[in-house]
Amino acid sequence: MPFELVPPGTHIDFIGKRRIAATISLVLLLAGAIAIPINGVKLGIDFQGGTEMQVLFDDQVVVDEGVIRRVVGACGIEDSSVVRYGEAAGREFLIRFQVGAVAIAEGDGCALTPEQEKALERAKLSGGGGGDEGEKGETIDKLTYALGNEIGPLEIQRVEFVGPRVGSELRSDGLKSLAVACVLILLYIAFRFSARFAPGAIIALIHDIGITAGIFVILGLEFDLRVLAALLAILGYSLNDTIIIYDRIRENMKLRTKFDLVDVLNQSVNQTLARTVLTSGTTMAVVLSLWIFGGEVIRPFAIAMAIGIVVGTYSSVFIASPTLLLLERRFGGATAPTAAPAAAAGAPAVAAPDAAFAVRHDAPPRRDAGSRKSKRKKKKRR
Repeated sequence: MPFELVPPGTHIDFIGKRRIAATISLVLLLAGAIAIPINGVKLGIDFQGGTEMQVLFDDQVVVDEGVIRRVVGACGIEDSSVVRYGEAAGREFLIRFQVGAVAIAEGDGCALTPEQEKALERAKLSGGGGGDEGEKGETIDKLTYALGNEIGPLEIQRVEFVGPRVGSELRSDGLKSLAVACVLILLYIAFRFSARFAPGAIIALIHDIGITAGIFVILGLEFDLRVLAALLAILGYSLNDTIIIYDRIRENMKLRTKFDLVDVLNQSVNQTLARTVLTSGTTMAVVLSLWIFGGEVIRPFAIAMAIGIVVGTYSSVFIASPTLLLLERRFGGATAPTAAPAAAAGAPAVAAPDAAFAVRHDAPPRRDAGSRKSKRKKKKRR
């Protein structure tokens, strides 16, 4: 006997719970909006500008993130981010700090020898600063000396600077990419199905992005290019699930034209429920693996994807389909089911089908036997 995740004939009234789902969505969206002035939107180096410095310590050096963060803080760099590459005992780290977080001061707690201080002063006067523009190069040199003195020998693997102007451009381009993606999706849905299906898909996508971003703001997580990539992936994932349900709705509307639209929507969601659960479950398993075993570098992407999978699956069922129902009832001519007139005469009440979908395909008029005989006689005479 084959294994069936969702037994045939399953009928869950998803559309009947649309008001509860809408309330939950509004609460989450409002919570995210309220958290913006309270917590603020924490932008990463990609969007705000800053410096990334990747270092590799020698084999004999024992080091962790806390020690590096303490040394960096003693050199006047506030709110630095230290991420370890590879395994827990790895010796390669990524140090990130934003523009404006550097406060180089004379006589601070940075562990420098007199010779190193003189070398920094000479580099500052000559404008070299380690080969980069003034203060940036001086900061990198100062951190290199301090980490080597406090922790042990190290090698600078790479250094990257992102200026405030570049960060602003990346932020603007990221928002434009989300807007362009939504417009193209709107056109695709209108072409693939019909214009009345498109608003529900777009509302579901905006809902997914809004809730995912709101949870990031509530938790105080950073927005960077990795999170932007996850948001674009969430758009595609949620759209795919919505299209599957919409395709089944369209098929059932053609086959069951005399049924109420609510029944058609519920039947379509239930028929695709097994596929939805399997797809969401397998995708979530991969994302959780990235979250747990992928390390700090990939973790923001995995967190955003995990939230997006849950919200995207939820919106495909409880947002996209009910939105189609709402628009059809308000603008498409479909009305809520009412009792048939025969109920007044004592007959059992029958739910009237939605006007937009209760299209009758009447059979052509039948010809009687006399007309057929007369035609045969005329053919014989000819």
